[in-house]
Amino acid sequence: ALAGHKMLTGEELEAMMKGGEKLTIVDVREPELYKKGHIPGAINIPYEEAHGRILKELSSKDTIVFVCHGGPMGDELSEILVKNNYTKVFNVKGGMKKWRGPLSAQAK
Repeated sequence: ALAGHKMLTGEELEAMMKGGEKLTIVDVREPELYKKGHIPGAINIPYEEAHGRILKELSSKDTIVFVCHGGPMGDELSEILVKNNYTKVFNVKGGMKKWRGPLSAQAK
């Protein structure tokens, strides 16, 4: 496994959220999917744009959690951050396909 970032299960992420830990949750799916429902508080940086945006928009001081549809895109983006000296980087194992926690959707 890549040493840089850690995998989180949906349950672990939910526990961190319930515990009030300050997280930057980054949903890298397409905006349409994000609008249909996402982890509460997650920001949307679509994968297509993420390579140009994550280093500018995410702080290395923050705890960053990537979530994609199934996992691999989040792994790839996590490693970019790790290579740039971000230390608290996580990816949700199985992505939104495995997420069973609360969802929020934007009002249509």
